[in-house]
Amino acid sequence: MITNLFTIIPSLDQSHLIGAFISYLIGVFIVPFVIDFSQKEGLVDVPNERKIHKAPISRLGGIAIWSSSMLTFLVLVILNFYPYGNLLSGILLGGSLMFALGLVDDIYNLNAKFKLLIQLSIATIVYFLGVKIDMTSILSIFGFTDFAWLTNSFVTMAFGIVSYIITMFWIVGISNAVNFIDGVDGLAGSVITVSSITLAIVSAAMGQPYTALIGFILAGSMLAFLTFNFNPAKIFMGDSGALFSGFLLATLSIAGVMKGATLAILLPFIVLVVPIVDITFSSLRRIMKGTSPFVADAEHIHHKLLKAGFSQKKTVAILTSVAIIGGAVATCFIGSLKHYFYCIGILLLIMVALSLINAFTNHKD
Repeated sequence: MITNLFTIIPSLDQSHLIGAFISYLIGVFIVPFVIDFSQKEGLVDVPNERKIHKAPISRLGGIAIWSSSMLTFLVLVILNFYPYGNLLSGILLGGSLMFALGLVDDIYNLNAKFKLLIQLSIATIVYFLGVKIDMTSILSIFGFTDFAWLTNSFVTMAFGIVSYIITMFWIVGISNAVNFIDGVDGLAGSVITVSSITLAIVSAAMGQPYTALIGFILAGSMLAFLTFNFNPAKIFMGDSGALFSGFLLATLSIAGVMKGATLAILLPFIVLVVPIVDITFSSLRRIMKGTSPFVADAEHIHHKLLKAGFSQKKTVAILTSVAIIGGAVATCFIGSLKHYFYCIGILLLIMVALSLINAFTNHKD
């Protein structure tokens, strides 16, 4: 089967699978230490009227997710499997800064407006390092193929401003959207894993091996985290893990997907359908009520499913299924649907096994 994967998508090579495997092993090793440290230092998520867990749980899962991802890159460099790309430095730097912001917020509970300002600053740095949504990609959707007129200095400046605004909106929006869905054991981790695998497959199919590698490494790190996060969870990813993962998904979609064929710019909207729909309706609902879109509440999609009578596990299954369907639609556009189902089939088996392992270990405790 693995040989078939490499044949279907030539840009996919052993470094991607090795990256996923190494990041998983490192993550599984790190997470227990993070849990113990959190409990000793009191860095736990305390239950309240908005949250559904009943006991204090570690909220520093992002440390394990970020550490396993970064250490995997280091290992791949040592093994000479590192696929160099001119946008990789911006993605890694921005992801690390976003992780640091989330970690400080997990510990000190920062003001929402201040966090937004820092997020925009991080996204700006990444933009000037080359991770940006080009206006030519957007215009190509509407049939424009001749861009000679873009040489006009005024038009170039105007389009640069629009490109900057759209890029900021996308990176900051997706980063926070992923954070918004982190409200049920295993939900954010499952959606992130499916989305990262999907974007990795699309990136590889479009000849972007370095962004595909990011997706596979993130998936491996997230599976390690999910080993301890499925219901009943022993650890939460916190803002550090959610913002880091959301940032990687946002920049991966820009660098690996949106720079491709005409309709490719639309594919990330399909792949990331769960967080996008949730943050869109959540923000509109809060604005219509006259409250700030940054003020947390208990009316997200997963909350509504829970109130409708679904258990946490069924809620995760429903929303993960939506993410899988979105991935199937996206990969169908690029002719990699068969390859996608191979990967998702294996992924689902692993996730079910991890869920059973977590339930068994909790039962023994």
